[in-house]
Amino acid sequence: MNCINFIVPMNPCPCGYYPDRNQCSCSPHEIYRYLHKVSGPLLDRMDLVTETKKVEIENLNGPKRSESSAEILERIMRARRMQEKRFAGTGFHFNADMGPAQVRKYCPLEKKEGQMLQQLFSAMNLSARAYHKVIKVARTIADLEGSERIERRHLAEAACYRKTDGKYWGRNG
Repeated sequence: MNCINFIVPMNPCPCGYYPDRNQCSCSPHEIYRYLHKVSGPLLDRMDLVTETKKVEIENLNGPKRSESSAEILERIMRARRMQEKRFAGTGFHFNADMGPAQVRKYCPLEKKEGQMLQQLFSAMNLSARAYHKVIKVARTIADLEGSERIERRHLAEAACYRKTDGKYWGRNG
Protein backbone atom coordinates (compact mmCIF):
# COMPACT_ATOMS: atom_id res chain seq x y z
CA MET A 1 0.00 0.00 0.00
CA ASN A 2 1.38 3.40 -0.91
CA CYS A 3 0.92 6.05 1.70
CA ILE A 4 0.90 9.71 0.71
CA ASN A 5 1.58 12.12 3.53
CA PHE A 6 0.36 15.66 3.43
CA ILE A 7 -0.54 18.42 5.82
CA VAL A 8 -3.50 20.66 5.12
CA PRO A 9 -3.58 23.77 7.27
CA MET A 10 -6.78 25.77 7.01
CA ASN A 11 -8.03 28.99 8.49
CA PRO A 12 -11.31 28.82 10.42
CA CYS A 13 -12.94 31.36 8.06
CA PRO A 14 -12.15 33.38 4.92
CA CYS A 15 -10.54 36.25 6.88
CA GLY A 16 -8.73 33.89 9.28
CA TYR A 17 -9.80 35.50 12.57
CA TYR A 18 -12.84 33.46 13.65
CA PRO A 19 -13.80 32.90 16.49
CA ASP A 20 -12.44 36.33 17.52
CA ARG A 21 -15.54 38.36 16.67
CA ASN A 22 -13.63 41.61 17.40
CA GLN A 23 -11.50 40.94 14.32
CA CYS A 24 -13.56 38.52 12.21
CA SER A 25 -15.97 40.16 9.82
CA CYS A 26 -17.31 36.95 8.27
CA SER A 27 -20.98 36.06 8.49
CA PRO A 28 -22.00 32.69 9.95
CA HIS A 29 -23.04 31.63 6.44
CA GLU A 30 -19.60 32.56 5.00
CA ILE A 31 -17.86 30.61 7.75
CA TYR A 32 -20.09 27.56 7.21
CA ARG A 33 -19.60 27.67 3.43
CA TYR A 34 -15.82 28.12 3.79
CA LEU A 35 -15.38 25.19 6.17
CA HIS A 36 -17.58 22.89 4.14
CA LYS A 37 -15.41 23.23 1.05
CA VAL A 38 -13.54 20.30 2.57
CA SER A 39 -15.87 17.34 2.25
CA GLY A 40 -16.61 14.91 5.06
CA PRO A 41 -15.33 11.94 3.00
CA LEU A 42 -12.01 13.75 2.45
CA LEU A 43 -11.70 14.52 6.18
CA ASP A 44 -12.52 10.87 6.89
CA ARG A 45 -9.48 9.80 4.87
CA MET A 46 -7.08 11.93 6.93
CA ASP A 47 -5.32 10.28 9.85
CA LEU A 48 -5.20 13.42 11.99
CA VAL A 49 -7.91 16.08 11.91
CA THR A 50 -7.87 18.61 14.69
CA GLU A 51 -8.50 22.22 15.49
CA THR A 52 -5.86 24.36 17.13
CA LYS A 53 -6.30 27.45 19.22
CA LYS A 54 -4.45 30.73 19.18
CA VAL A 55 -1.33 30.57 21.34
CA GLU A 56 -1.51 33.07 24.18
CA ILE A 57 1.55 35.13 25.09
CA GLU A 58 1.66 33.64 28.61
CA ASN A 59 2.27 30.22 27.06
CA LEU A 60 5.19 31.49 25.00
CA ASN A 61 7.08 32.99 27.92
CA GLY A 62 6.22 30.54 30.69
CA PRO A 63 8.69 28.47 32.68
CA LYS A 64 7.50 25.18 31.15
CA ARG A 65 10.37 23.36 29.42
CA SER A 66 9.59 21.78 26.06
CA GLU A 67 11.31 18.82 24.49
CA SER A 68 14.22 19.80 22.32
CA SER A 69 14.19 18.93 18.62
CA ALA A 70 16.89 16.35 19.31
CA GLU A 71 14.76 14.70 22.02
CA ILE A 72 11.74 14.62 19.73
CA LEU A 73 13.80 13.15 16.90
CA GLU A 74 15.13 10.43 19.20
CA ARG A 75 11.58 9.53 20.28
CA ILE A 76 10.48 9.37 16.66
CA MET A 77 13.45 7.21 15.67
CA ARG A 78 12.75 4.84 18.57
CA ALA A 79 9.12 4.53 17.45
CA ARG A 80 10.30 4.01 13.88
CA ARG A 81 12.57 1.14 14.97
CA MET A 82 9.62 -0.46 16.80
CA GLN A 83 7.60 -0.29 13.58
CA GLU A 84 10.47 -1.71 11.49
CA LYS A 85 10.70 -4.64 13.90
CA ARG A 86 6.90 -5.11 13.95
CA PHE A 87 6.57 -5.13 10.18
CA ALA A 88 9.81 -6.95 9.26
CA GLY A 89 9.22 -9.03 6.13
CA THR A 90 5.63 -7.85 5.62
CA GLY A 91 6.07 -5.13 3.02
CA PHE A 92 4.65 -2.59 5.45
CA HIS A 93 6.78 0.17 6.89
CA PHE A 94 4.51 2.36 8.99
CA ASN A 95 1.41 1.93 11.12
CA ALA A 96 -0.43 4.10 8.58
CA ASP A 97 0.19 1.42 5.91
CA MET A 98 -1.99 -1.14 7.69
CA GLY A 99 -5.38 -2.17 6.38
CA PRO A 100 -8.14 -3.56 8.62
CA ALA A 101 -6.70 -7.10 8.64
CA GLN A 102 -3.29 -5.85 9.73
CA VAL A 103 -4.87 -3.61 12.37
CA ARG A 104 -6.52 -6.69 13.88
CA LYS A 105 -3.21 -8.56 13.80
CA TYR A 106 -0.77 -5.86 14.97
CA CYS A 107 -3.02 -3.76 17.21
CA PRO A 108 -4.78 -6.19 19.55
CA LEU A 109 -6.76 -4.46 22.26
CA GLU A 110 -7.37 -5.81 25.73
CA LYS A 111 -10.93 -5.94 27.01
CA LYS A 112 -11.02 -2.47 28.66
CA GLU A 113 -9.47 -0.84 25.62
CA GLY A 114 -11.88 -2.62 23.29
CA GLN A 115 -14.84 -1.43 25.35
CA MET A 116 -13.51 2.11 25.35
CA LEU A 117 -13.09 2.03 21.57
CA GLN A 118 -16.69 0.81 21.17
CA GLN A 119 -17.86 3.74 23.30
CA LEU A 120 -15.77 6.19 21.26
CA PHE A 121 -17.11 4.71 18.03
CA SER A 122 -20.69 5.29 19.14
CA ALA A 123 -20.18 8.65 20.84
CA MET A 124 -18.18 10.13 17.96
CA ASN A 125 -20.29 8.51 15.24
CA LEU A 126 -17.13 7.21 13.57
CA SER A 127 -17.05 5.58 10.16
CA ALA A 128 -15.33 2.20 9.75
CA ARG A 129 -12.42 4.04 8.13
CA ALA A 130 -12.13 6.48 11.07
CA TYR A 131 -12.42 3.57 13.55
CA HIS A 132 -9.32 1.94 12.07
CA LYS A 133 -7.50 5.27 11.87
CA VAL A 134 -8.04 5.83 15.59
CA ILE A 135 -6.47 2.44 16.32
CA LYS A 136 -3.50 3.10 14.00
CA VAL A 137 -2.88 6.53 15.50
CA ALA A 138 -3.16 5.04 19.00
CA ARG A 139 -0.58 2.42 17.98
CA THR A 140 1.74 5.24 16.87
CA ILE A 141 1.20 7.16 20.11
CA ALA A 142 2.02 3.98 22.05
CA ASP A 143 5.16 3.54 19.91
CA LEU A 144 6.23 7.09 20.68
CA GLU A 145 5.94 6.24 24.39
CA GLY A 146 7.78 2.94 23.89
CA SER A 147 4.71 0.96 24.93
CA GLU A 148 4.26 -2.55 23.54
CA ARG A 149 0.49 -2.41 23.96
CA ILE A 150 -2.16 0.16 23.17
CA GLU A 151 -3.62 1.56 26.37
CA ARG A 152 -6.76 3.55 27.09
CA ARG A 153 -4.83 6.83 27.22
CA HIS A 154 -3.43 6.16 23.73
CA LEU A 155 -6.95 5.59 22.37
CA ALA A 156 -8.24 8.72 24.12
CA GLU A 157 -5.48 10.86 22.62
CA ALA A 158 -5.95 9.33 19.17
CA ALA A 159 -9.69 10.06 19.35
CA CYS A 160 -8.86 13.72 20.00
CA TYR A 161 -7.18 13.80 16.59
CA ARG A 162 -10.46 12.83 14.90
CA LYS A 163 -12.32 15.87 16.13
CA THR A 164 -14.19 17.57 13.36
CA ASP A 165 -17.19 18.47 15.46
CA GLY A 166 -15.85 21.55 17.21
CA LYS A 167 -17.01 25.11 16.88
CA TYR A 168 -15.44 25.35 13.42
CA TRP A 169 -16.55 22.25 11.56
CA GLY A 170 -20.02 21.64 12.91
CA ARG A 171 -19.97 17.98 11.92
CA ASN A 172 -19.14 14.65 13.52
CA GLY A 173 -16.02 12.41 13.58
